[in-house]
Amino acid sequence: MANEAPPRKPLLPSSWRPRSLQARQLLAASVILVAFLALAGFVLNRAFVEVAGQVQRDRLRAYALNYAGSIEFLRNGDIYVPEVPPDPRFDRPGSGLYAFIVYPKGRWESMSTRGPQFPAMEPLAPKQEEFRGPLSITNTDGSAGEVFSFSTGLAAVQDTRDGVDEEIPYSIYVFEDEGTLARQIRIFRGALWGYFGISGVVLLLLQMLILRWSLRPLRNVVTELARVQRGQATRLSELHPRELTPLTDSINALIESERENLDHQRNTMSDLAHSLKTPLAVLRTRLDTDASESELRDEVATQLRRMNDLVGYQLGRAASGGHKLFAAPVLIEPHAEQIVRGLEKIYASKRVICEFEIDAEARFHGEPGDLQELLGNLLENAFKWARSRVLLTVKPGATAPNRRPGLEMVVDDDGPGIPEDRIAHVLQRGVRGDERVQGHGIGLAIVQDLVRSYRGRLEVGASPELGGARFAVTLPPGL
Repeated sequence: MANEAPPRKPLLPSSWRPRSLQARQLLAASVILVAFLALAGFVLNRAFVEVAGQVQRDRLRAYALNYAGSIEFLRNGDIYVPEVPPDPRFDRPGSGLYAFIVYPKGRWESMSTRGPQFPAMEPLAPKQEEFRGPLSITNTDGSAGEVFSFSTGLAAVQDTRDGVDEEIPYSIYVFEDEGTLARQIRIFRGALWGYFGISGVVLLLLQMLILRWSLRPLRNVVTELARVQRGQATRLSELHPRELTPLTDSINALIESERENLDHQRNTMSDLAHSLKTPLAVLRTRLDTDASESELRDEVATQLRRMNDLVGYQLGRAASGGHKLFAAPVLIEPHAEQIVRGLEKIYASKRVICEFEIDAEARFHGEPGDLQELLGNLLENAFKWARSRVLLTVKPGATAPNRRPGLEMVVDDDGPGIPEDRIAHVLQRGVRGDERVQGHGIGLAIVQDLVRSYRGRLEVGASPELGGARFAVTLPPGL
């Protein structure tokens, strides 16, 4: 015997798992919302940092170009810078905004550079630009600091005493404290996450309300099921969203099937009790008479056989009324062939020919035993009363969206047929076993009960093809 695989351990402890659809959906939506807000915040923060860095670069470049447009080179190679800077902070020591001009004869510094120590500045080639940072500096108080730097290489044309134009290369460096950009980013992040937090809370509350509203139909189904369990209702109502209609229809079908099965069992017990009353009454009558011992023994044996047949018959009917919901489709032709082979042996002296006209697409959606009961009783009835021919016709019945197709089964024979005034009597319920043997009544009560259990229809009439009786079973589309 093969070793059984060990049971799989759950991924999460049962106490960690949400126990309701609302909790599951709220947890999933919350995780997705938090992940989305975090991703959106990261993207927006990254975009702001890049934009803020570009803005700072453009601002420092504008300062450098402003200086470049206002400075002049003297004939001795010195430089003249106007006293009014492009920003007042260049004149305030330690203001956080600094400017340097590096030219062949030296270096010019703005008044704001007094005190801090800056990294080395090399001359740049004309039209060369660089934006770097953060770079380390030493503040006036000796503490470490960081700055962003924009530098550009330029060239000025100067007339010499010889009348020849001379090109003088120079470079402009503009520094700004890193704290300016960091402060902007910090303010933006505070506002961003604050607004995102408020938005997240509002969205979570809206999700809770939406989930409660969207899951209300499910709670209504649970409430109606509780009413059915308490006996306050017999079935679920039809006022449900179409997504839940298959579920409620299946539940209603299950409730009705169980109720019908219970009624079927009660009817079977009632029929059995009713059928046993006659042989029991016969035995009681014989015991009260002066019959001999041999006569009593024969009568007891006869009535016991009869009761045994009645019990077997009623138990067979009870077994044929099993659960039929959600059964797999059953091929019809193999069962029909098996039944006909047995009937041909029983009625071999009559040499009855049975013909099939079975559609290849036809299927019986129910218990195989029910199919055998239907075909067996109908075909046996036809074989018994047919002269020479029996015809079995099976084809798919009516269809409905999202439902199993129906089925039509017809059994014709060329026998004497059934008088129209006897049809109702043959099919009526409550006829005793002996009465059912008359005419075409053998097993028709079983057929009638089975057809009703499948919510179908049994019609009895004359066969237009063979001239005898016709039994037509129509089963509607199922779930």
